[in-house]
Amino acid sequence: MLPRHSWRTAAALRRRLYEILEHGTIGDRTGRLVGRLIVLLIIINLLAITLESVPEFQARYRPLFTVIELFSLAVFTVEYGLRLWVSVEHPPYRHLNGRKARLKFMTSAFGIIDLLAVLPFWFAFALPPDLRVVLVFRMVRFLKLARYSAGMRSLLEALYTERRALFGCLVILVGAALLAASVMHLVERHVQPDKFGTIPDAMWWAIVTLGTIGYGDVIPMTPLGKIVASVTIFLGLIMVALPVGIIATAFANQIHRRDFIVTWNMVARVPLFAELKASDIADIMRLLRAQQVEPGVVIARRGEPAHSMYFVAEGEVEIELKHKHVRLGGGHFFGEVAALRRARRSATVTAVTRTSLLVLDAHDLHALMAREPRIAERVREVVRSRVGRDIVTPKGDLITEELEEADMLDQPQGEASS
Repeated sequence: MLPRHSWRTAAALRRRLYEILEHGTIGDRTGRLVGRLIVLLIIINLLAITLESVPEFQARYRPLFTVIELFSLAVFTVEYGLRLWVSVEHPPYRHLNGRKARLKFMTSAFGIIDLLAVLPFWFAFALPPDLRVVLVFRMVRFLKLARYSAGMRSLLEALYTERRALFGCLVILVGAALLAASVMHLVERHVQPDKFGTIPDAMWWAIVTLGTIGYGDVIPMTPLGKIVASVTIFLGLIMVALPVGIIATAFANQIHRRDFIVTWNMVARVPLFAELKASDIADIMRLLRAQQVEPGVVIARRGEPAHSMYFVAEGEVEIELKHKHVRLGGGHFFGEVAALRRARRSATVTAVTRTSLLVLDAHDLHALMAREPRIAERVREVVRSRVGRDIVTPKGDLITEELEEADMLDQPQGEASS
């Protein structure tokens, strides 16, 4: 049995690996670097797989393709093993024991994709040469990009959100194809028995016509058949427009929820800026950047160097203090002293629900305060007014320790020492 300090070291290492692999902390440079390197490796791997199918390239660069594949296999295998190990750190799985949490990860969509990214090649070693066509499934590595691409995740979320509507479109398409094939069978069966003699035969024509492909290999010959075909073509346009419109609208909604627009009213509702003039609020609005945070994501961790202050536009966050947990909703803010002093965080903040944040970098805040004395005085006034209050005030401050440190730094050296 391992000593207690060894367990703590392993838990800390596992937590850190989770933050790196799963983007657990906002602004983690190591996590961003690892993510970009994995994306680059996926792209190189997909290009190699594609070019390897060209006989000329395969003969000339076969050793290079082999090295790329072996290196990719090693990296993706290690990555899968690490993700399996750190899966117990996922917020939805923390209430489960290690075995159940890892099983949940293995059966999740991303877990299956990660497994399929390495499994085909390992199978290839045990398969006879004529069955190594399974290696084509290495292209599933393309789906790993969904973990690192917000756009792909938004598209997948849009498809999942509108799955019932899309299934309804599929049912309508099948019904329209059956109807068009049945009518065309009745009209053309005696003229073209080899093509429209049965309803299943006519289904091919109906499908390619409703799909607006129209290969031209099967066409009606009678005037009535041409009228039926014309109506079917118009129905095909509607069939295509329905799912496209549904997906486009859902995708736009997902993008809007993720990268929402910072508006004047949104900034004016923040208590810190409530009494500022319209021109001052407009200046601040240009400096703020929007960020959407998923449930369970750590926004700020205790002990980390602080680089920004945050405003909760929508959603809810939980502040983990030494002796209690506090939740903040829309309109609250935290980390304002950290933006001024760039001290270390004294609490951990986690998103409870999907949360829309307004983020103000420390550099921008300092530049704004240097340019606008009124804003500087307002910020300092709010900061000083909170010294001595509870560690979490009704307006959302959570770093009283940093506030006290800030006041000490503002005093002359003689006063601070006394």
